[in-house]
Amino acid sequence: MKQHASRPHDEAVVELLREDPQFAEAYLSAALAEADEPGGREGLLSALRQIAEAKGMANVASRAGIPRESMYRVLSPNGNPRLETLLAVIAALGLKLDVRSVEAV
Repeated sequence: MKQHASRPHDEAVVELLREDPQFAEAYLSAALAEADEPGGREGLLSALRQIAEAKGMANVASRAGIPRESMYRVLSPNGNPRLETLLAVIAALGLKLDVRSVEAV
């Protein structure tokens, strides 16, 4: 992996996702695992936005059947996408949701 100069976190993550597209699956899985934690919902939307930016927001929006401007809005920290929208975005990213049982601690 090449060394990155100091820059905003989002830019660094997007570049990492571009360099290693398979990282998107692990990154989104981690965000989903923490979605019910404080700040987790915003983290999940941020992860989806970063993955979409790495793959080209306009391209992902087109494949999801959602206007690009709407993609930015629903994937913003204050976004509240409907399930239909969320599933369309995830599918357009070439990913799918995975459900597993919660292990007792």
